Amino acid sequence: MWEYRGVKTDLRPLWLRLVARLPLGVLYAVTGALIFLVLRVLRLRVEVVRDNLKACFPALPAADIERLVAGHYYQVGQTVAETFKAAAMTREQFSARVTLRNLALAQELLGLGKPVLLIAAHQANWEWVLHALALNLGYPLDVGYKPIKSQWAERMMFAIRTRFGAHLVPAKELLGDMLKRRNIVRGIAMLADQEPLSSDHKHWLTFLGRDTAFYMGPEQMAKATRYAALFVALRRVKRGHYEIEFMPLAGPGEKLEPGELTVRYARRVEQEILAAPQDWTWGHRRWKLKKGIY
Repeated sequence: MWEYRGVKTDLRPLWLRLVARLPLGVLYAVTGALIFLVLRVLRLRVEVVRDNLKACFPALPAADIERLVAGHYYQVGQTVAETFKAAAMTREQFSARVTLRNLALAQELLGLGKPVLLIAAHQANWEWVLHALALNLGYPLDVGYKPIKSQWAERMMFAIRTRFGAHLVPAKELLGDMLKRRNIVRGIAMLADQEPLSSDHKHWLTFLGRDTAFYMGPEQMAKATRYAALFVALRRVKRGHYEIEFMPLAGPGEKLEPGELTVRYARRVEQEILAAPQDWTWGHRRWKLKKGIY
């Protein structure tokens, strides 16, 4: 049972419970067929993905760009299949499929008696990573997220994401919630590589060879709280298997120069993208903002 807006109920619709019980191989086959339709027939956002890849990897031959385009779409299909499957997976199944490296670093910092910021990117399957963190961190887990406008989709994803005790907090309320509940030792997880269209606070960097605006939320939170911050690298080892690695971004109480944490974060994200470019979210208009305007 889940508690949603004060009411305890099973938020998983019947169709989701049935779909989640299908073997993962069957779900891969279904989403693979849908991705083939999206990529080869409907061509949804293909030009956006291709243009982003070409701009970030100008030296790559056209054939390699096309392989990355196709690889990106099929990785998206796998992530969709795995997200549905997560509605029924057990603790043991997640443990067999998600490996955590350097978890002791996060637990050591939490053992000092203060929350720790866990900052990741939209790389690989961040939904499974959420579950792995909730299951293995050993402390409560808050997750900053962007609510979905569709009420039925929001209820469904809420059910999936909170299965193992993660506490969801809308991203716009995260800093206030952190300060309000500052006495609770916990991990505070967020994805911070989205384009800051709705934020007045932006930091410009050269990222993947392009002028890129970064969201300043994590840096503002680190400065306001002086909490330690870790980068959480998300890596796809093979289909259906992932690795999480914790890396330091800022120490507890560390005084940061303006923009410093954002630079450290951006370089970590860039490193992960270069290692596995097909696993990042190339389908969004990450570079819609232009530096000259700001």
